[in-house]
Amino acid sequence: MNVIFFIIVLIAFISAGWRQLNWVPGDGDLSPMESLSRSMVESASGSVELALGLVGVMTLFLGLMKVAEAGGMLTILARLIRPLMVRLFPNVPPEHAAMGSMILNMSANALGLGNAATPFGIRAMQELDKLNSKHGTATDSMALFLAINTSNVTLLPTGVIALRAAAGSVDPAGILPTTLFATMFSTIVAILAAKMYGRLFMIRRTRPVEVENENKGSTPVDKEAPANESPTGYPVWVSWIAVCGLMSIIPLTVFFGKIISPWIIPGLMLGFLAFGVVRRVRVYEIFVEGAKEGFQVAIRIIPYLVAILVAVGMFRASGAMETMVRILSDWTVKVGLPAEALPMAILRPLSGSGAYGVMASIINDPVIGPDSYTGYLVSTLQGSTETTFYVLAVYFGAVQVRRIRHALAAALTADLAGIFAAVVICSYLYG
Repeated sequence: MNVIFFIIVLIAFISAGWRQLNWVPGDGDLSPMESLSRSMVESASGSVELALGLVGVMTLFLGLMKVAEAGGMLTILARLIRPLMVRLFPNVPPEHAAMGSMILNMSANALGLGNAATPFGIRAMQELDKLNSKHGTATDSMALFLAINTSNVTLLPTGVIALRAAAGSVDPAGILPTTLFATMFSTIVAILAAKMYGRLFMIRRTRPVEVENENKGSTPVDKEAPANESPTGYPVWVSWIAVCGLMSIIPLTVFFGKIISPWIIPGLMLGFLAFGVVRRVRVYEIFVEGAKEGFQVAIRIIPYLVAILVAVGMFRASGAMETMVRILSDWTVKVGLPAEALPMAILRPLSGSGAYGVMASIINDPVIGPDSYTGYLVSTLQGSTETTFYVLAVYFGAVQVRRIRHALAAALTADLAGIFAAVVICSYLYG
């Protein structure tokens, strides 16, 4: 991450410096270097505002997570999805709280609940870090979880559907099949990439040992071999019923997504608290305890957000993004990625708000519109890919991970796979 951060800043400085040397002053125009300076200050301020905006959301959902954990919900979820999760994360004990937290994060992402998914994901990273023998260095499980998180299967991209409806689309939910296809493909690639990169010699030799939680009195052991399933788990047939139940949500989201989506977040809060009451948890006191932790986490990630968002802001303001688009557009048009959509594909892993703005401008352009091929493509890209650098900064920043190993490489590989899949499916259905 040190090298990537420096390279982004270096490219931005060189690009702005070159434009400054060839700049002809105009009436009221800022020079390229002045624009770069202003962008740095605005990005730094914006990143702090973003982190402070997360405080309330983090406080709410980590409070609910604490209630769920105290009531045993995470353990129940981990047991239900154990056959799949044990094979994906062989170094994590099947009954560990990290399993349930990861499942909640993936479920929230699948339903398009970004506000809920982030606290769940941070909680999962905190639990995974308890198994980390070398704090500050990402484990294989952390890298795989981050890669899956940035490519997680999306069943209901509610925000994108709403924006398409506002732009006058005759079929706002037409991106549901394209989004599902693209995210399924990118998630498969994310898993394969994380597993493959983790076996490379240069990556493998930096691998931390993942150990049982020492607070439980276990001795540190290398969990390289797949973990054995505990006899206290549910029978396999129960797990398969649970998986099939989750899969049955797909047609429901396709046909009733607009009706269901307003109920999801209020339903989550009521459901978690009701579960705690049934399990005789002191829901108010436990909620407040978890909320305090959410506040502390939101404040702790501010430096990481400042670093990433300032670098991205410099990259955009310097003109390096425009130069990259001009160079690549002649090639990408030949494979179904038009020049209008290329900035979206490049910006999506770097800046969620920037990519959202690009998508909004494209689908609201009368010449293009939301129901054109380009409109469907940018909508699918927004709904099926994640802001990789933001997720990396927030999740790893929450546990003070500085050595990310192969996590970013796996996530970016999944991003490329998602773009490829989006082009393929949109070309087939709407090209």
